[in-house]
Amino acid sequence: MPNRWNHIWLYISRNDLDIEWQQAEQEGKEMATLAAEFERVRALDLEDLSQQPAAAALLDKVGLLPIRNGYRYVEPSDLPGIQAAREEAPRLPPAPRRNAVLEDRVHGAWLGRVCGCLLGKPVEGWRRPRMWGYLKDSGRWPLRDYFSLHVPDATRDKYQLSPQRAFIEQVHCMPEDDDTNYTTIGLAIMKKHGLDFSPVDVANFWLGNVPILHTCTAERVAYRNLSLLICPPHSASFRNPYREWIGAQIRADAFGYVCPGDPARAAALAWRDASISHIKNGIYGEMWVAAMLAAALVTDDLDLILRAGLAQIPASSRLHESIRRVMAWHAEGIGYDDAVERVHSKWDENKSHDWCHTISNVMIVTIGLLWGDLDYELSICRAVQACFDTDCNGATVGSIVGAVLGAGALPGKWTGPVNDTLLTGIAGYNEVRISEMAHETAQLIG
Repeated sequence: MPNRWNHIWLYISRNDLDIEWQQAEQEGKEMATLAAEFERVRALDLEDLSQQPAAAALLDKVGLLPIRNGYRYVEPSDLPGIQAAREEAPRLPPAPRRNAVLEDRVHGAWLGRVCGCLLGKPVEGWRRPRMWGYLKDSGRWPLRDYFSLHVPDATRDKYQLSPQRAFIEQVHCMPEDDDTNYTTIGLAIMKKHGLDFSPVDVANFWLGNVPILHTCTAERVAYRNLSLLICPPHSASFRNPYREWIGAQIRADAFGYVCPGDPARAAALAWRDASISHIKNGIYGEMWVAAMLAAALVTDDLDLILRAGLAQIPASSRLHESIRRVMAWHAEGIGYDDAVERVHSKWDENKSHDWCHTISNVMIVTIGLLWGDLDYELSICRAVQACFDTDCNGATVGSIVGAVLGAGALPGKWTGPVNDTLLTGIAGYNEVRISEMAHETAQLIG
């Protein structure tokens, strides 16, 4: 009889080893000494439980490797180390008192996030030939509306459109998505523990309220580690090839929403959340987004928002360098299409590591913001049309632009289809009103 207790999704796979190799090389580790062992372990049948110790031992060896001489980035994961490596922060307008205007901006951030996520959700995982081919063949290029099933049958067949996906004809609210689950989790943690919550509070909330199969990549590995009593911050790095992937960045938003005008505090809250599952640039992505959101609630100066985010992450990091590079392209007058092509030339969307890494997607978020110029429709469409992690990037860009504009200024074309309703996989929040979530968030602002 087959082994029905064979949970492959908890195993270390050959793909995990390939990702670990890329990740460790990018972190600056000298991998040549382990090349032969990687080949040997990759050749094993890793779906055979008896071979898993060999894979685990290899990941442990990588974890012990030092950073190679001459590596030019300095990337701490501890909060004091990160804060010591920051550049000077720009001055922001004073934080406002909680009032109707501020609550509208928090509502705009929530609603902007939900609708940006919905735009990218049906095409998550699509690479450029498929998405751009669909848009061009259906007369929808460039992207300017939700993705639709209403296309000729030949187009539907060619691009394998599934009615099981969140195409606009299939939705009457915002369906469950990890991007909005984590915003809900952030709010729930702060409602329970206040803004003084700890990484252990985050870990315990996950274990008590989030089914493990509702997590992916770094979060699933961290969940497995937590279940084995491997506590934060070690839960982030122990046998975790995904430690710099985008998962932490999509968890940032609630921490920015409760800190209007205070990017440093927002980034510190984001660090407490990110540090249970990510290290280095994986953490910085969440801190950057939270800090930008804190700034976006008090200013409509996009350059100031971006610089406020940059000021909360190490100036010596790969993430900081990559954001600055995209900002330089925009200042030079590079066109949107050329900017997207430059990202794709550096990060190969056909490799899962490149497709889902924090840095590749941060570059797309920066493009969506800069080339979208705080026009909500243009911003989320440019974030999603660029491919990579479409629902995550649409959500993040939508959240930031929504925070600037406020709910009252968001176009009904985008907000109407969700009918102020969000479904989540979080205990106690299965079906909620987006407006009520925004109101509850605003109540946490000091």
